[in-house]
Amino acid sequence: MVAKIISGKNMRGALNYNEQKVQEGKAECIQANLFKGEASELGFNDKLDRFQDLHQHNTRTKTNTLHISLNFDPGEKLDVDTLNGIARAYMDRIGFGNQPYLVYQHHDAAHPHVHILTTLIQENGKRIPIHYLGKNQSETARKAIEKEFQLVEASGKTKRSLDVRPVDIEKVIYGKSESRRGISNVVSVVTRSYRYSSIPELNAVLGLYNVRAERGKEHSKMFERKGLLYSIIDGRGNCVGIPVKASALYGKPTLAFLEKQFKLNDVLKQPLKNGIRETIDNAIALGVTDKNGLMKVLSEKGIVALFRSNAEGRIYGLTFVDTRRQVVFNGSDLGKSYSASSILSRIATHTDSAKPFRPGFTTRTVSSGKPHAPSQSPPGTSPSGILKGIVTADDVDRSSPEAALRLGKKRRKRRRRSL
Repeated sequence: MVAKIISGKNMRGALNYNEQKVQEGKAECIQANLFKGEASELGFNDKLDRFQDLHQHNTRTKTNTLHISLNFDPGEKLDVDTLNGIARAYMDRIGFGNQPYLVYQHHDAAHPHVHILTTLIQENGKRIPIHYLGKNQSETARKAIEKEFQLVEASGKTKRSLDVRPVDIEKVIYGKSESRRGISNVVSVVTRSYRYSSIPELNAVLGLYNVRAERGKEHSKMFERKGLLYSIIDGRGNCVGIPVKASALYGKPTLAFLEKQFKLNDVLKQPLKNGIRETIDNAIALGVTDKNGLMKVLSEKGIVALFRSNAEGRIYGLTFVDTRRQVVFNGSDLGKSYSASSILSRIATHTDSAKPFRPGFTTRTVSSGKPHAPSQSPPGTSPSGILKGIVTADDVDRSSPEAALRLGKKRRKRRRRSL
């Protein structure tokens, strides 16, 4: 069992998220603890009023909402009674057994999971402290519940086999999805699940789901006031429909929130670098001869390679989105040999070595001396041929040592004039 805990300031938004899933047939409310009626008998306002009545006892506390998801191994078959028993045991063990809470069973992912919604405010108006709740009480509860209900243990080797995510998210398609709700679902999951350290890195992930975060032009009022909008984009990357303010979305993923995430994620990302480098090296070692081939191999390993090009079609940047490790890196942040120009140069050595010999031409292959291996790239990308991006009008790429060696100009020998 894997428990994920999120605290917030928007009870209405959290409740609306779960209730909307119920309306769509993707979830059902299976338990209502300390409410005036059974779960099936309560309406939206009945549930919201119960929480807000407690919040009136302590209006100074802004962070008053707790949203928990309990995720189970895909192979486990858990009926409603068992899920309710697990939820009760978990809430009792973390100190929320005497709080009103709602349990929703969601059906929108490949693995069984429930969402639990509760409040931090007690009847006496005091706030329940949640400092180190996940590290201490939740971990102790998880281990005890796994034994009590004979669940797959989420520790050691077994934890790595639990390839679960808090929720499944789908691409937002303008005209087919309810815009605000679709944007909110994507942004909520991505901003809290992925490790990104800048707006462009965040947009690299959001773009996979047709969403983009925008600060506005550099000298605009929105930019100066640190505003942030989220928009739906089409297949060409153009914004469509009406953008939504960050403050209006569930969880309030504003720029202030993101800037805190940037600092935290910048530290959390570092241990994941070596794994991604190895995957990329292994992909190249397979002998791929263009970036399309590289992207295909990487996609099979859960890595999306996003090449960036200018209006003339020249490639100038590369971002890797690892959907399994849930982390984003610019190629250059992984090291000089993982920048766009270096990756293209490394691939080009396979192309050069495969060319047939022609009289009057010599083929030179420059090797980095390191074995290169395979990696993957995500679906939905369609890059063009590699040589078009490498060779431009001046036919010389000096952006990396490898490129300079491969395309270096020959020096002309000066002839001395004889007297």
